[in-house]
Amino acid sequence: MKPVSDALFQLAAAKKEILQSPLNYTGGKYKLLPQILPLFPGHISTFADLFCGGCNVGINVNADRVIFNDREQMLSCLFQTLRNLDKDETFRLIDGIIAKYGLSDSSRNDYAKYGADSSAGLGSYNKENFLKMRHDFNYSTPQDYYFYIMLYVIVVYSFNNQIRFNSQGKFNLPVGKRDFNQKMREKLSLFIDRLKEGNYQFSCKDFRDFKTDVLDKDSLVYCDPPYLITCASYNENSQWTEQDEKDLLQYLDALDSEGIRFALSNVLEHKGRKNTLLMEWAKKYNIIHLDFDYSNSNYHAKNTDKKTQEALITNY
Repeated sequence: MKPVSDALFQLAAAKKEILQSPLNYTGGKYKLLPQILPLFPGHISTFADLFCGGCNVGINVNADRVIFNDREQMLSCLFQTLRNLDKDETFRLIDGIIAKYGLSDSSRNDYAKYGADSSAGLGSYNKENFLKMRHDFNYSTPQDYYFYIMLYVIVVYSFNNQIRFNSQGKFNLPVGKRDFNQKMREKLSLFIDRLKEGNYQFSCKDFRDFKTDVLDKDSLVYCDPPYLITCASYNENSQWTEQDEKDLLQYLDALDSEGIRFALSNVLEHKGRKNTLLMEWAKKYNIIHLDFDYSNSNYHAKNTDKKTQEALITNY
């Protein structure tokens, strides 16, 4: 077992608040951070967040450098826009897009103004204008700062504030119940501040193409891939196959042989199904079982009586 000083380093050393991503990325680890962060090494030179998603983990890790990697280029460009664009300008563009498309703004007006209540949400009010905004985004060509801020606004007003594209690269989520409310504004503001303060880099590669020459013995590669045995939206249409799983496990074995530390988030068991491939492979490493209940997650809505066993697997 690690000394208490090491175990608490990631939570206490920098005395910084744990931030939540402004994107509700499917499978995000925000709720698990109090359990995961103390399990990371005390000193990390480079933290490679190999499947960064909404950046919930990497943005909260104490490391000399963080590399956010995700093969979704739109996601990477959105985060780079939030880091590089002046924060006041970011909010000016967001408010301008909201006004242009006549969307609700509950940070300035109550729900009654839109003929809605908190329970039913704002979807009915925003639906038509949301679809117009989504269409304009999907068929626009200039991919500049405005383009990516528009993407963020679409995500905010979409179902569960998630991000998803179809096989043609078009954003295809329907309108959601919420808007750019005060909580979302505050969340984005804090996230932008953190992005601008730290040494964050962005990469857009398939994990198989992520080179280890940028890493050293004090680095940590963190992986939160799609889960082979779940049926979340990111794993529809065989987007993550058994071959992908095997390739990732081989990649992690190669890191271990090079003396590079890794930590893998995954589920060993879900709704009566077991990932036997992962369970057999993990026996040669450290398996830390995590306590988390998915019963309130929209993509785990059925068979909640069957347990989900989430774990962190490390080689250190």
